[in-house]
Amino acid sequence: MKIAVTYENGQVFQHFGHTEYFKVYEVEEGKVVSAEVVDTNGSGHGALAGVLVELGVDALICGGIGGGARNALGAVGITIYGGVSGDADAAVAAFLADSLDFNPNATCSHHGEGHHHEEGHTCGNHGCGSHSCH
Repeated sequence: MKIAVTYENGQVFQHFGHTEYFKVYEVEEGKVVSAEVVDTNGSGHGALAGVLVELGVDALICGGIGGGARNALGAVGITIYGGVSGDADAAVAAFLADSLDFNPNATCSHHGEGHHHEEGHTCGNHGCGSHSCH
């Protein structure tokens, strides 16, 4: 299995479409056996799905991600774990321990931490529903 993380200075980068690097982790039997930082070579938004496909990625851990990129990744079978922040290595460790705190509807990377909506309230045009945006 390969897991990619949007990456900047050891942290999960918060805007998928603008990420300049992915850190790609090769996982065997539930353990990371190798990791490398890969330059996106200026690719952005939907084109990043192609980069991940070429790398053989199965899952993506990221901060915010837009609907177009979400659809492009879904179309190629990459599972998205959005709304993640903090240390990239720690996020992958949490993922492997089945304890990763993620938001399946994370699209609102422009909001600050702890920004929550009431049920039915939307976040601009992003439609976050009852989920927090980070």
